[in-house]
Amino acid sequence: MAEREVVRYPDPVLRKQAKSIPKVDSATRKLIEDMIATMHATNGVGLAANQVGSLHRVFVYDDGTNSGVMINPEIVSSSGEQIGPEGCLSIPGLQGDVKRANQVVIKGTTLRGKPVKIEAEGFLARIFQHELDHLNGKLFIDRADPDSLYYPSDEDEEVDEE
Repeated sequence: MAEREVVRYPDPVLRKQAKSIPKVDSATRKLIEDMIATMHATNGVGLAANQVGSLHRVFVYDDGTNSGVMINPEIVSSSGEQIGPEGCLSIPGLQGDVKRANQVVIKGTTLRGKPVKIEAEGFLARIFQHELDHLNGKLFIDRADPDSLYYPSDEDEEVDEE
């Protein structure tokens, strides 16, 4: 496993639609291994292939409780609503409030090529929607309430830690 550089906004690759992965091969496995290493090294909870410069439909996630890989993901249903803060490894430091579905059912393929369907709610549902947006060329700033966008100061972080 090797860390890859996280692509930063406004790099055009972040605005491109990722392409389906027809078959999981050694190059796909290497990409995914590198994405997992990069996500953990940067303290992220999710990472889409676009964010490491690869236009393949795959993302990795780890919210501390659930972790995995979704290849060729798509949301098949969603319900409810949540509004909460989001940030992005490709836009370091910026945060803003984004409205998302509170529950989603997402389907895709595992690293072993098996179909998978996951029901998620709350924070995990937010991660899935955020990463799927990346694969579709969208960023959280496209969905965030513009008045909520800010760069936290050291004082804000001190308050959060209390």
